[in-house]
Amino acid sequence: MTQQQPATEPLSKEMQDCIQACMACHGVCEEAMSACLQRGGEAQTRIMRALLDCSEMTRMCADMMMRRSPLHNEMCMMCAQACDLCAEACMSMPEDELMTRCAESCRRCSEMCRAMAGAPM
Repeated sequence: MTQQQPATEPLSKEMQDCIQACMACHGVCEEAMSACLQRGGEAQTRIMRALLDCSEMTRMCADMMMRRSPLHNEMCMMCAQACDLCAEACMSMPEDELMTRCAESCRRCSEMCRAMAGAPM
């Protein structure tokens, strides 16, 4: 675990960028979930589960970084894994523009979270 950064210190640019990527990914996952719910169908179950996991993980990961949690490294690694699974699920519908956009956001967030997982606060 890393040492906790004092609350008076501003967050690093890398952490701010990772937080933004997490929140952007959270938003597009929520949007994609809504679209999947409107479509319905059993085939959507795997995608919905991945979207929900990713949406929750990205929000929680951003929250933990913002409050300078000493657990942020571990959360970033888990978030990256959830984003990878979600990107894979979304790409099962490559003809859907929203799902493609979601997969791209997930990949970007995963990359940034993996980098943040190894970075000090």
